[in-house]
Amino acid sequence: MPTHEVTNQPPPFVDHDTYGSDPVLVEGIARWVPQEHREEAGTELGDLGRLAGSARAAEWAERAQRNTPRLITHDRWGHRIDEVDFDPAWHELMSTATGTGLTGTPWVGPEGGAGHLRRAAGLITWSQVEPGHICPITMTNAAVPVLRHSPELAARWEPLLASRTYDFGLREASTKAGAIAGMGMTEKQGGSDVRAGSTRAVLTPGGPLTGETYRLTGHKWFCSAPMSDVFLVLAGTAEGAAPSCFLVPRVLEDGTRNPFALQRLKDKLGDRSNASSEVEFDGTWGALVGEEGRGVRTIIEMVASTRLDCILGSAATMRAALTRAVHHTRHRRAFGAELVDQPLMRNVLTDLALESEAATLLGLRMAHALDEGDTELTRLGVAVCKYWVCKRTAPVVAEALECLGGNGYVEEHGMALLYRQAPLNSIWEGSGNVNALDVLRAIGKEPGSLMALLKVTGEARGQLTELDRALDELERDVAGLAGADATELAVGARRLVERLALTLQASLMVLHSPAPMAEAFVASRLGGGHGETFGTLDPTDVAGAAGVAIERAGVSL
Repeated sequence: MPTHEVTNQPPPFVDHDTYGSDPVLVEGIARWVPQEHREEAGTELGDLGRLAGSARAAEWAERAQRNTPRLITHDRWGHRIDEVDFDPAWHELMSTATGTGLTGTPWVGPEGGAGHLRRAAGLITWSQVEPGHICPITMTNAAVPVLRHSPELAARWEPLLASRTYDFGLREASTKAGAIAGMGMTEKQGGSDVRAGSTRAVLTPGGPLTGETYRLTGHKWFCSAPMSDVFLVLAGTAEGAAPSCFLVPRVLEDGTRNPFALQRLKDKLGDRSNASSEVEFDGTWGALVGEEGRGVRTIIEMVASTRLDCILGSAATMRAALTRAVHHTRHRRAFGAELVDQPLMRNVLTDLALESEAATLLGLRMAHALDEGDTELTRLGVAVCKYWVCKRTAPVVAEALECLGGNGYVEEHGMALLYRQAPLNSIWEGSGNVNALDVLRAIGKEPGSLMALLKVTGEARGQLTELDRALDELERDVAGLAGADATELAVGARRLVERLALTLQASLMVLHSPAPMAEAFVASRLGGGHGETFGTLDPTDVAGAAGVAIERAGVSL
């Protein structure tokens, strides 16, 4: 006879809709997508959300994480091939992301003026399945505006990068139905200081590439997604010269393989399904993108887009952790009641739900600004939001994991993956210090970007006293930046960015979220009604916001 029966355990977290169950996404599409395109967008995102919440997608994610990429340097006959082998599940994930238009589609397709917003909602929806494969999806999208600095290269590659067809394998571009892009910027002696790179590019006219051709020699310490078709790489054209940006394909236009030696794959804390590599260039062909010596300025176009995806990916990680916590507590009883009804647990879940909703709103608002062509807002806003949302992800996931107790620490329950993934976006595309200092540079060089951000934060003026007070204090402090010396500004950069982000989040919550949630967010984040950890909301705020916050945070199973 059995020694026990299994009771008081939640059912599997499958068969739900990650889009339709998220009111922030659904409302964002209804708010910012033109009416004539809303139904189409909602239908496509709903289909994606149901697939994302399916057992089939969960199996793809588990297999892609378990069967990590394998480097194959040589074929059976000893030829150097430098390839990476992936589990078939990886290709299913990539095919879905590409087929839904999460690569370069918003830059070229008629999306009703809201292509970036639709993609943002789709990225949050789909990356909750498995975040590792989103890295090459992100870079493919971000490569499109960079290549437009060289129209001849854009004409050749843009249709492939914007294609909804995933066509894996190293072949000459003209034979492919779609292409994936990677990038190689950092070197081991430089890291974020890309101007310290030692890779050199020598002008070599007449090479087997479209455009002005060079041969590159050097290394890259982090080359993301090395099985991509084409890469954007920084290299200097002379000793001490400012870096230039180059397009480096894996296969040349004459069908031969470009020298591209993969030294090893990184053994990473998270993002394990995605291959990150070290690569050596030895006479590797590249085509100049943009102006010589202006590589950093050229590549900034890519960084702006990838930073936006850091915001979206972190918001997705928060949402995935939150929904798992709500699911568990709705189906687990302790001390005579369901966990979700225990007063202190309601405080924790409500607090996490406020953080998740505010993060998602930030990401969608930045995507909407991109659709509007509001470059002043995105120049500063993306850096501010990237810093803050990515920093908040790790503590959110840690608290959500704790809601599951011991099960949260076990791989098969899904939280361990999210916990390992949570710190990544704070590092990728500039750590916290890099982003905070970039905010200072943007304010100094482009004052209009600060005015654009303050304009958005001020849209909710007059609705909550505590928000108005915070806005007044922020504007006074910002006015005093002009008189501060450089050291004082740098030391206070993180604090400034936090305040900019929080007031922007509060404004968006007041404008777009249910009133009880907005009031609780403002009271806790700006009014001092919060402790040092999640679950320390004032009891009055919990009583007002818990019902609607937990309902918006959950999924129906």
